[in-house]
Amino acid sequence: MLELLKKSMFAGLGAVVVTRDKIREATRKLVEEGKMSTDEAETLTEELIRSGEREWEEAGSKLHSSFKRVSESLEVVRKKEFTELLARVETLEQRLSELEKERGGTGRTEAH
Repeated sequence: MLELLKKSMFAGLGAVVVTRDKIREATRKLVEEGKMSTDEAETLTEELIRSGEREWEEAGSKLHSSFKRVSESLEVVRKKEFTELLARVETLEQRLSELEKERGGTGRTEAH
């Protein structure tokens, strides 16, 4: 799943670069055709790029939130939680082993 996310993000980044190039190409053509001044083209290009960047950031934020909700709904254990639980189990096993040694190594409690 993480690999799919990475590929999607890289594809999106590639799309952003292509889009910038296409915007610049389109505004350059408008300047060449006399439909827009060079200053107007530069202003329009920058506005469109900034707008696209904002949309890209919003989409990334929404995607992050969606993945967070999905991972939480799947009840996936985080590595930190797993490590903490593993340490607790190891401590309990060690304490149990010590108690068994104190009682003669049988591992059974005697009935009174």
